[in-house]
Amino acid sequence: MRKKNHKYIFVIGGVMSGVGKGVATASIGRILQEKGFGVNPIKVDPYLNVDAGTMNPTEHGEVFVLNSGLETDQDMGNYERFMELDLKTEDYITSGMVYKYVIEKERALGYGGKCVEAIPYITNEITRRIERAADMNGSSISIIEIGGTVGDYQNMMFLEAARVLRLRHPGDVSFILVSYLPIPSKLGEMKTKPTQTAVHMLNSYGIQPDILIARSALPLDQKRKEKIAIWCNVTPDNVISAPDVDSIYDIPLNFDKDKIGSIVLKSLGLESKKKGAILSEWRQFVKKTKNSSKELKIAVVGKYFDTGDFMLSDAYLSVIEAVKFSSYTQGAHASLTWINSKEFETGKLKIESLREYDGIIVPGGFGSSGIEGVIESIRFARENGIPYFGLCYGMQLAVVEFARNVVGLKDANTTEINPKTKYPVIDIMSDQKVLLAEGNYGGSMRLGAYPANLKKGTVASTAYGKAKISERHRHRYEVNPEFIMQMEEQGLVFSGTSPDGRLMEIAELPETVHPFFLGTQFHPEFLARPLAPHPLFSAFIAACIKEQGKKK
Repeated sequence: MRKKNHKYIFVIGGVMSGVGKGVATASIGRILQEKGFGVNPIKVDPYLNVDAGTMNPTEHGEVFVLNSGLETDQDMGNYERFMELDLKTEDYITSGMVYKYVIEKERALGYGGKCVEAIPYITNEITRRIERAADMNGSSISIIEIGGTVGDYQNMMFLEAARVLRLRHPGDVSFILVSYLPIPSKLGEMKTKPTQTAVHMLNSYGIQPDILIARSALPLDQKRKEKIAIWCNVTPDNVISAPDVDSIYDIPLNFDKDKIGSIVLKSLGLESKKKGAILSEWRQFVKKTKNSSKELKIAVVGKYFDTGDFMLSDAYLSVIEAVKFSSYTQGAHASLTWINSKEFETGKLKIESLREYDGIIVPGGFGSSGIEGVIESIRFARENGIPYFGLCYGMQLAVVEFARNVVGLKDANTTEINPKTKYPVIDIMSDQKVLLAEGNYGGSMRLGAYPANLKKGTVASTAYGKAKISERHRHRYEVNPEFIMQMEEQGLVFSGTSPDGRLMEIAELPETVHPFFLGTQFHPEFLARPLAPHPLFSAFIAACIKEQGKKK
């Protein structure tokens, strides 16, 4: 249950989006945890989508899946990684969720025949959800990141709800504005006016920020801190400098230097529950990120990798971070190269070029474009002893490749690509067929955490060090049970299965046959943490390092 005098921190963006509100929220949350407080982060996305599941990841960023199965914004992944939490459905709010609930309640006469208007019914529903999340988590402090920037029409209701919440709970609500300070190239001088304007606009909603986080390419000098303080009605100490950094994992340490934890607690009338230095484990992790001696070359092969590295870094954020965490702990730095599988199909890129890599990853995806190039990449990795790690679609296509080229089922395929294939080694689940026939796409896949049993003596069981696991899923298709025996007879090992033995969760080749050839039906990247790397990613990286050593 929510404790008496529960505290709320709202993180709001100014000037422009994409300046790091999510990472700032996660960093502040981590610092407050280290100071002894239970914290629950909440992400507010003001779009009308009910969840993030139907959005294009190359445009909006990765779809991050919670244990509950809710498909969310990628910032939820940062919260989990920084704060080492498994977030709940209640920790994510969209305008679509809010409006859908209010409209459905009105249709069911839930408002007793009253005229239902945006204010107060929408804002009341927003505050109800924020307070419910606090109750569900039993935390002391909620940190609510409001997506977008001040002045966006779509987040007005959330700002109004935040204002009302502060009115209802005086002394228990604090506002932080993350705002950008540009340095025009022709002037070479940091300009504060856009941030001043953002604060004035926030004031027009009846909200005065208590703390300003000043994002810029360079650190903020004292002169500008004082200028911002005067024009924005905050003290200079409450203006936090947040310059660009090489790694987002430096941010909690930089914030701690500016004593942001103490400043935030003071704004809420609280004192730290712990004395002395904090973030000791985090400092050790950051030190490892800067002292990696081995360079690993990892090829990430995908079917729509023609959108640019920047887009891909957002679309596959959790995969990238999971590789980093496991590499750092083993004294290595992984350099990822995005390879468009279509180039193997057109001949623009030769399959032999994969020899230069220490490992190959095929991440999740959907659709048919570039699939034959992916399958050819998997075959090359299998036949040439290059460590291979397939995630979801990457496992399914590894099964297709094995069925075709080892078992001899030449037309083997997934029915997602070829519904009429003679050998549907990957097929859609029966309950999914019903949902798709009804036109239900959003939130209708196999989503969230499911348990699995591991076979003793396999690569997977050795990596995990236990017999039972739970991992997060996001897919519709499964290994077809009709072909399992044929593939096992030819050496493919299904080392992880659902507790009833019906669903294949992990496929691998024994270490006696291949250095590392493993695919997962689930998405292990969603559970990777800076201080707790995922065991399968760590096993993959260890195999890459070992094979690299053999080349020298």
